[in-house]
Amino acid sequence: MAVYTEVTDEALRAFLSDYALGELLAFRGIAEGVENSNYALKTEAGDFILTLYEKRVDRMELPYFLGLMEHMAVHGLACPTPVPARDGAALRELCGRPAAIVTFLPGVWPRRVRPEHCAPLGEALARMHRAGEGFPIQRPNALGPAGWAPLLDGCRARGDEVQPGLIAELDAALTGILAAWPAPDTLPRGHIHADLFPDNVFFLPDQDGKPRVSGLIDFYFACTDLYAYDVAICLNAWCFESDYSFNVTKARALLSAYESVRPMAQAERAALPVLGRGAALRFLLTRLYDWTHTPDGALVTRKDPLEYLRKLRFFVQAESPGALGL
Repeated sequence: MAVYTEVTDEALRAFLSDYALGELLAFRGIAEGVENSNYALKTEAGDFILTLYEKRVDRMELPYFLGLMEHMAVHGLACPTPVPARDGAALRELCGRPAAIVTFLPGVWPRRVRPEHCAPLGEALARMHRAGEGFPIQRPNALGPAGWAPLLDGCRARGDEVQPGLIAELDAALTGILAAWPAPDTLPRGHIHADLFPDNVFFLPDQDGKPRVSGLIDFYFACTDLYAYDVAICLNAWCFESDYSFNVTKARALLSAYESVRPMAQAERAALPVLGRGAALRFLLTRLYDWTHTPDGALVTRKDPLEYLRKLRFFVQAESPGALGL
C-alpha cells in the first residue's frame, strides 16, 4: 500500500456523500506498498480502507478483483469486502482514479515468520481456494510461465551487472522449468492469490496466545491458475530463513495444515518442486526487471533479485516433494 494520489478533505467528503457511511471522522494515508494509493477511513459506520487504483492497474480487471473478494467474503473468508455506494456500485472514481472502499481487517502482519505462523497460513490458503469455488469470472495469470521469457528478455541488457553470468543461469533455469511444467488441465486449478507474502496476511493471538489468521489482503495479483502453484509461492515466501536456508519444519506445518482443509492430489504433490522453481523464477524476474529499469534516485525501494536466485537454486536441487516436507 502507498499514497501516490493526494485526496483533499473536500473531494473525500463529496465522494463519501454517495455512501451510507455517516460522517467522516478521520482519514490518513497508508505508506506501505508500491501499487495503489490507500487511505484508512473512520466514519460513523466504522473503519474502512479507501483505495485509488493507479496506472499500473488495468481498470478493466477491477470487477474481477472486487467481485472475487466479495464472493470469498460471502463464503466465509476473512478478506476485505467491497462496500457498495447507494446505487449498488462498489467501483467509482475519485481524483481522476478508479476508487473503491473496502472493509477494514484487524491484525498485524509478521515481520519475522515463526513456525507457528505457518500452519494457520496453510489452513487460510486452503480455505481461500475453497471460498473461490464457483466465482464465474476468469483472469489468466499475466505473470505465469508464458510471461517469464519476455521478462527475461527485458533484463538481458543489464542483468549481468547484478551478478556476472546471471542471464545464462536464468536461461538454463527457464528452459528446464518450462520443459517440466505441468500440462494444462492436468492439475486442479481455480482462483489463487498469487502474492500471499507475509505482509498480506494479518494475525491476531487466539485465546491461548497462539497466532491465528485474522485476514488476507491485497488480491490485486489474483488470477485463475494452479492451486499448487499458490502453495509453491507460499513455500518461497514463508519457509526460508534470513540466510536463505529452507526451513522444512515451517514447510511441513504449512503443507499439513493446507491438506487438512484441501488434500492435494498425488500429481500436485509431485509437481511442487518444479512449481517452487517457477515461483522463485517469477519473483526473481520481476525484481530483476525493476532493478534494471528503475532510474537511480527514484523514490522506489528496489527489492534484491538475488534473494530469489538462492531460493531458485534450492528448488532446482529439490528433486522430490520429500525435500519440501511431504
